[in-house]
Amino acid sequence: MADVSDPKIAAGYQAVRSDADPTNWTLFGYEGNNKIVHQGQGSGGLSELVAQLKDDQVQYGFFNIITGDSESRRTKFVLLTWIGPGVGALKKARTSVHKASVKEICRDFAVELQSDDRDDFAEDVVLDRVTKASGANYNGQGN
Repeated sequence: MADVSDPKIAAGYQAVRSDADPTNWTLFGYEGNNKIVHQGQGSGGLSELVAQLKDDQVQYGFFNIITGDSESRRTKFVLLTWIGPGVGALKKARTSVHKASVKEICRDFAVELQSDDRDDFAEDVVLDRVTKASGANYNGQGN
């Protein structure tokens, strides 16, 4: 298990989940081999989060995305695991165990994504995955 005791991790998670806070993403990464720390947060959406991902790091992001149409809008939450293409085999292997520690804090999400390719985190790709995972599709489709 990883050390996720940094209080900014839980604060970032709560900020993203809060309707009263404009924060829509938060990012965590490593300080040393087993300590996960808060690396940032923002209100610029998924593209702003993806811009923070480092090729030589494993990072965990939590963000919200709006689904639906003008008549039915829903906020969905996503847990993202980034394994940069420059990350070594040992760090990659630890990811699944450490992700469990992150999930102790980031508990409520509709979709979990993991990749080493930023294209997998493009907004249209993520929105499609979230919509499919949500079951009913309310994106203004007519009969």
